[in-house]
Amino acid sequence: MTNGVKREGSQALVPSAGMEALGRAIFAKAGCSPEEADRIARRLTGANLRGHDSHGVIRIPRYVQWIGDGVQVPNQTVTLLLDQPSFAIVDGRYGFGQSIGEQTVDIGIARAKKRGVAVTALRNSGHLGRIGDWAERAAAQNIVSIHMVNVRGSLLVAPYGSLSRRMGTSPFCAGIPVAGGEPIILDFATSLVAEGKALVALKGGKPLPHGSLVDGDGNLTADPSPLYGTVPPNGYPDANNGPGALRAFGDHKGSGMNFLMEMMAGALGGSGTAGAIGEPKRRRFCNGMFSFYVDAAAFDTENAFAAEVKSYVDFVKSATPTTPGGEVLVPGEKERATLAERTAKGLPLAVEAWDDILNTARKLGIGEADIEAAVGGPV
Repeated sequence: MTNGVKREGSQALVPSAGMEALGRAIFAKAGCSPEEADRIARRLTGANLRGHDSHGVIRIPRYVQWIGDGVQVPNQTVTLLLDQPSFAIVDGRYGFGQSIGEQTVDIGIARAKKRGVAVTALRNSGHLGRIGDWAERAAAQNIVSIHMVNVRGSLLVAPYGSLSRRMGTSPFCAGIPVAGGEPIILDFATSLVAEGKALVALKGGKPLPHGSLVDGDGNLTADPSPLYGTVPPNGYPDANNGPGALRAFGDHKGSGMNFLMEMMAGALGGSGTAGAIGEPKRRRFCNGMFSFYVDAAAFDTENAFAAEVKSYVDFVKSATPTTPGGEVLVPGEKERATLAERTAKGLPLAVEAWDDILNTARKLGIGEADIEAAVGGPV
C-alpha cells in the first residue's frame, strides 16, 4: 500500500507494512538493535493483524516509556540458571519479551526434540506480547506446547467475589500442530478482557462488554476509566492508578485459572507472584512463563495423531451453527480470517491511539518525512 494512512472519523486505517516500518524506526531510535527492533515491530503488528489489538501496536508508547524508566531493557539474551537435558530455568534479565520469549521457546523446542518432552521456566522477562506467537513457533516444529504466564507486580484483576486487585491478567495458551495445515492455537487472558483491550477502549477503540470491570464501589461496568483513574494532560494511561479492577472470566472458574497461572509461572517458575501482604511498594514488573513441550512425533507410535486431529476438527466444524449461514470455528480460525482481511485492508486503530504512536516517534526525533516514508504516504 502506498497511499498512507486513511482517517475516517475516530478511526485510522494503517497499512500493516507501514506500521512495521514505523515500529522498527521507533524501537531502533529507542535503543534496540536493528534485529530486536524488527522482532518487536513485527510481533506487535502481527498481534493487530490477528485481531489481538490489546497486545499490538497500541503498546508502542508504553514500551518506549518503559525503556526510559528501566522497566524493560533492550538487547538482552537469556541466562540459563539451570540447564538440564529435559528442562531449563531461564532468566530473561528484563529484556523485551519479543526477544526473550523467542530464545526461551527455542530452548524448549530443542530439548523436546531430543527427549520427547521438555519444560522451561522463564523468569524476569519483559512483556511477552501475544503468547500465541510462542505456541505457533513450537507448532511449526511439530511440538505441542502449553504456556502459563503471570505478571509479577501487576495488580489489575479482582478475585471472584472481590473488588480488590490481587491478580494480573495471567494468560493461558496452548498450540497443537496440524500436519500440512495451520496449527490450532488457544490463547486467552484469564481476566474477562486483557488490560490492553481496556486501553484500546479508553483510547476510543472497540468498547468492552458490560461487567468486564468492577469500579471502586463494587458496581459492574464496561467503562475502562475506573481502571486508570485520572490521566494527567499529555500523560499515558497507567492501569495501576485507578480505584477499579478487571474481572476474571467465567466467575470462579476464570479466577481459579488465574490463580493457577500465579502458582505455576510465578511461584513454581520462580519469577514471583503478583504481590504479597505488607510489601512497602509494588513488585518490579515482569512476566513469568512456565511452558511444557511435547514432540508429537515421539508420542505418535501408530502414526495416527495428524489424522485424529483433522478428523476431530472436521467433526466439530460439522456442528449446526446457532446462526443460519454461520460457521463453527476451532481455536485459531478467527485469527487467520482477521489476518487475511487486515493484511489486505490495513490495521484499524482508534485515531487517538494512532496519534499516540506518531507523537512517540516525534519525541524520539523521527521527522515527518521519515514517518511518511515509513507508512507510505500522509499520516
